[in-house]
Amino acid sequence: MNKEGETYISPLSGRYASEAMKKIWSPKHVARQWRRLWLWLAESERELGLGIEESQLESMRAHLDDVDLADIAEREAELRHDVMAHLHSFGALCPDAKPILHWGATSAFIQDNADILIIRDSLGLLRAGLVDAIDKLARFADEQKEQACLGYTHFQTAQPTTVGKRATLWVQDFLIDLADLEYVMETLSFRSVKGTTGTQASFLTLFEDDHAKVRKLEKLVAQRAGFERSIGVSGQTITRKQDSRVANVLSGIAQSAAKFANDMRLLQHLGEMEEPFQKKQIGSSAMPYKRNPMRAERIGALARFAIATSQNPAYTASSQWLERTLDDSANRRLAMSEICLTVDAILHLVRNVSDGLVVHPKRIEANLRRELPFLITETILMEAVKRGADRQELHEKIRVHARAASDALKDGADRNDLFDRLGADPDFAGARDLLTTEGDLLQWCGRAPVQVQEFLVDEVSPVLAARRELLGGDTEVRV
Repeated sequence: MNKEGETYISPLSGRYASEAMKKIWSPKHVARQWRRLWLWLAESERELGLGIEESQLESMRAHLDDVDLADIAEREAELRHDVMAHLHSFGALCPDAKPILHWGATSAFIQDNADILIIRDSLGLLRAGLVDAIDKLARFADEQKEQACLGYTHFQTAQPTTVGKRATLWVQDFLIDLADLEYVMETLSFRSVKGTTGTQASFLTLFEDDHAKVRKLEKLVAQRAGFERSIGVSGQTITRKQDSRVANVLSGIAQSAAKFANDMRLLQHLGEMEEPFQKKQIGSSAMPYKRNPMRAERIGALARFAIATSQNPAYTASSQWLERTLDDSANRRLAMSEICLTVDAILHLVRNVSDGLVVHPKRIEANLRRELPFLITETILMEAVKRGADRQELHEKIRVHARAASDALKDGADRNDLFDRLGADPDFAGARDLLTTEGDLLQWCGRAPVQVQEFLVDEVSPVLAARRELLGGDTEVRV
C-alpha cells in the first residue's frame, strides 16, 4: 500500500512480484530504455555518415538516466503524446542534441523496441527462477526416490509409486517449459528501424536512396541493443504475434505450477506432505489449529490469472488492422507487464515451497498399508491361476470380497480385512501364502526408484549443469 493508502496499487507490485521484476517494468527503467534507443539510433546514423557530432552523443550519454517523471507527466498532459513528452524532456537535458533526436524514427521505434528489451530481460529473470525451481524439485525427487507411497488416479487409490517419482512429474513439466522459454528467447526478434508503415521510407530519404546504408542502419541499431538480427518485415509495429508467443510460454509455466500446487494441496489434505509453515504463521482467524496450504493456493490463484491474461495478446494479435491500429496499446501495457509480474510471483512461490517440503513417512506408510491388500489382488489372481484356478471365477470373488472390505473401512473399521476374507475362502487355499503386506513396500513400486535415478541423470543433470550460474537467489515469500 502507498504511504497514504489512498491510491490503488496492483497487488502484483504491492504483495507478490519480486523487486527485480518490478524494477524491469518500472516507469524509470522504461524511460531509460527509450533514451538508449535514441542514443543507439543517433550513434548508428553518425557511423553511417549523417551530420551528427560526437559532442551531441556525449550530451545524450550524460543524461540517459536523469529521468524526471513529474516533468514528463506535465509535458504529456499538454502534448497528449507519451513519446513526445519523453522526447521533449530528454531534449531539455541535452539541448545541443535535441535537433537530431528521433531522426527518421516513429513512436513504434521507441515503444516496440523498448518493449522487446524489457520482455527479454523479464524472460531472463523468469528463466533463472525456472531453473532454480527445477533444481530444488530434482533434489527433492532424489531424496525421496525410495519413499513408497500410494499412487492416485482420479484421486482414487491406484498402484504404488514413490514420492520421488511423483516429484519427477513436476520436474518434467518445468523442463518442457524451460525448453519452450529458451526457444522463445533465442528467436525473439528486434524491430529496429522500420519507418512509419514499415517501408523505411524516412531512412531511405535520410541516406539519399542508399538501400545498403538503410539495411546497415537496421543492423547496427539491433546490434547495439544486443540482437544479431531484427524481424524481416513489419507494418508500423512489429507483429503482435511475438507478444502472443511470449504469453503462451508464460501460460505454460503457470499451468505446470498450478499442477504442482494442486498436487500439494491434495497431499496436504491426506497428511502425507505439507508446504513450509512458519513458526508464527496463522492458518485461520477462527480455527487456531488450521495449517492451510496458503502458498500452494496462492500459486493456483496467480496461475489462473496468468493463464487468463495470456489470452489478451492472442486477441490483440488477431485484431490488428493492416499496417497498425491503436487498440493494441492500452491492452499491451496491462497484459504484458501483468503476466510477467504474475509468473515471476508464481515461480518465487514454487521455489519457496520446493525448498521446504515436509514429508510424513509414517502417514504415507500407514495410508499405503491400509490400501495395499486391494492393490495386491492382481498378483494374487495371477498366481492363483498359475496354480490351476479359474481366472474369471476368482476375479468375481475378489471383487465381492474387496467391495465388502472397502465398505467396512468406510463404515469405521480400523484395518483392511480383505486378506482375512480371502483366507477364509476355500477357493484361495492355494494362494494363502501371498496374503500378506509385510516386507519392503518398494517391491510394489515397479521401477519407480530406478526411473527417478535415470531421469535425473539423463534429463535433469545435463540441463542444470549447463545453467549453474542461474541457481540460487531469494525464495522468501513476501506476504
